[in-house]
Amino acid sequence: MTAQLNARGDVAVLVPAAGAGLRLGPGGPKALRLLAGEPLLVHAIRRVAAAPSVRAIVVAAPAAEVSAVRELLAPVAPVTVVAGGAERQESVSLALAAVPAGVGIVLVHDAARALTPPELIESVAAAVRAGHPAVIPVLPVVDTIKEVRPGRAELEVVLGTVDRAVLRSVQTPQGFRYDVLVAAHAAAADPLTDDAGLVEKAGLPVACVPGSELAMKITRPMDLILAEALLHVS
Repeated sequence: MTAQLNARGDVAVLVPAAGAGLRLGPGGPKALRLLAGEPLLVHAIRRVAAAPSVRAIVVAAPAAEVSAVRELLAPVAPVTVVAGGAERQESVSLALAAVPAGVGIVLVHDAARALTPPELIESVAAAVRAGHPAVIPVLPVVDTIKEVRPGRAELEVVLGTVDRAVLRSVQTPQGFRYDVLVAAHAAAADPLTDDAGLVEKAGLPVACVPGSELAMKITRPMDLILAEALLHVS
């Protein structure tokens, strides 16, 4: 059964899914790697479509896989699929151009965060709706963080210990007013992997909401094992 999106919703979710995911090991595009028998992208879109505020979903797929991704997602939710770019930032820009008129809030979400709960999507959207131009979900950093002098890995020298009380680990979806994200991408000079970073460079504040352990990023083979275990609680 295909999930129906809320025609009265005010949120469009952009999913850049054109990356190769080399750290996940050999195989096809990262978003199409299997988790418990289904592509990561299917898991991600299923949860995005379950968020009540979502009116539109735009996926930027590998250029050679647009038709296949469209067919893959058709039973999951109504999704617009466009060809992505060589870099994440380009893929987001291409997806942003396909956002339907009248949508005021845009969320950018990683397909690799396949188990992100709909409640987190709603939390980010609500914070943008409340007046923040940009919002990111974050978790406290639990490891001790050292600043080191760059060099050969086994010979790096510690320069100091960073106060982790002021550090946060950033997740997705990252939320923006539509006009803010459009302007940030139009003004981008250097490629960044973080859309909130573009907004920061534009001099606008970025607010934080509590993230979710379920929104972990699947990057390495070990992450797939953990994600499969988490499927039972997501």
